[in-house]
Amino acid sequence: MGFGELLEEVGGFGRYQWIHVTLISLPGLMMAGQNLLNNFVSGIPAHHCSLPANHSLYNLSHHQVTHLFVEPQWHLLAANSSTNVSQIQTEGCLDGWTFDRSEFLATTVSEWELVCSLRPLKQMIQTIYMGGVLTGAIIYGGLSDRFGRRSVLTWSYLQLAVLGCSSALSPSYTAYCVFRFLSGMAVSGVILNGVSLKVEWIPTKERTLVGTLTSFFFTFGQMILAGLAYWLRDWRKLQLVICAPQFLFFAYSWWFSESARWLVLNRRSEDALKTLHRVARINGKSEIIDKLTLEVLHSHMKKEIESSRSSFTAYDLLRTRGMRRISICLIAVWFSTSFAYYGLAMDLQKFGVSIYLMQIIFGAVDFPAKLLALSMLSYLGRRVSQATCLFLSALIIFANIFVPSDMQTIRTTLACLGKGFTSASFTTVYLYTGDAGWKVLPALPSVVYGGAAVLAGCFACFLPETLNMPLPDTIEDVENKWSGRSPTPPQQESVSLNEGGALGHVGVVMTEGVALKEMKDSEGTGLNAL
Repeated sequence: MGFGELLEEVGGFGRYQWIHVTLISLPGLMMAGQNLLNNFVSGIPAHHCSLPANHSLYNLSHHQVTHLFVEPQWHLLAANSSTNVSQIQTEGCLDGWTFDRSEFLATTVSEWELVCSLRPLKQMIQTIYMGGVLTGAIIYGGLSDRFGRRSVLTWSYLQLAVLGCSSALSPSYTAYCVFRFLSGMAVSGVILNGVSLKVEWIPTKERTLVGTLTSFFFTFGQMILAGLAYWLRDWRKLQLVICAPQFLFFAYSWWFSESARWLVLNRRSEDALKTLHRVARINGKSEIIDKLTLEVLHSHMKKEIESSRSSFTAYDLLRTRGMRRISICLIAVWFSTSFAYYGLAMDLQKFGVSIYLMQIIFGAVDFPAKLLALSMLSYLGRRVSQATCLFLSALIIFANIFVPSDMQTIRTTLACLGKGFTSASFTTVYLYTGDAGWKVLPALPSVVYGGAAVLAGCFACFLPETLNMPLPDTIEDVENKWSGRSPTPPQQESVSLNEGGALGHVGVVMTEGVALKEMKDSEGTGLNAL
């Protein structure tokens, strides 16, 4: 006999469990917004160099001007010019940037001009956030074992509410990154302790159905995020609207009952008994209250109480053969699932259609995917379902490699299917980890995908710097520049354009796609320039 039998005696999956699961799952509507927020908060609007007042440039709406030539390049106008454009000295946008406001009114990119040489700082925001998720998993995973699931969950709601809303008021890029890191910590606290507290009050036979159905809160959250982002189109307002509901979740979290299992294992059996009596009363099982005594409670959980006398660490995940096999397999599954999922979901602008529409589609595809996962879990079990979802997602992602880039509709369709199967894999691995890993290391999921982001950031530190460096044309150029054999010193940017001559102050611009532009000189004469 064990705690599962006690749950059945106090009503199984009764009224209390329905209310409890619903209230814990509601924050999932906003968790999708937290994890995918960078798609919209740091969206990259169409942009071009702001030119000096005495210049005019036509057709900017169709091209993105990113650099200015330091000297006029008249020889490039020759029809048979063979000059390599990438080797010509250019300078950055000295007069700032002009951002298009048709898709986004304001983003962190447009506010802090995170383009060109500063573009990596845009991706750094998400990396820092995932670093917070990793840190929160380590810290709050341990604190939940010491202070209880409910206490840490309540604190996490408050932390996310306060710091998340504060990030909307960030005066600088650095301040925003700090707030996102701390928000990531709170997100780990919400997810880990929410899932733990939810699972520990659900009878085993209902976990598959409940786990799959509650995952739809995250699916709806993706679509809510798209709607809010389309409506607001301002990163500060979106940040505030996504985080403010956490105050509501904090307010009602005091209603939750602490895990009776955790209370017993931490020598608080009387509190656990009161909690079980409360659950029985809400479930309409008042007759069981007099029968459920401390002796009955201890007899049901004798094996678990004896096991709790030994303290567990992360080392115990690898110490024995059975746990080692399960742990290594779960780490691999978590890594591959999260890597594929966020790889597809975190760069929606690459698909060439409305980012808001893509977010809706990516959210909608989860519905059939998770219903498929529920059917597979019910009839095929966890292991076959997990492997099937991963293999199918891999097959689709690999197939997309061979689709020509001009067949954008097919590429987008395959990406949606791949995302659907990775979502089904997420649903399965959460249930799998709940069955096999939560009692030993509940922070395992967040440690894996947070650690993956941090590990990738460490690898990024070994990449070569390319600021103000001419682009390499061959593999030999790459080796000469960055293998340490004969490094090429960076070119110094000029601070002014060439002046003089009958044509006045003329700057030649380089655009993405290397398109010909028309500029006017000070006398109104039309010039063809690169």
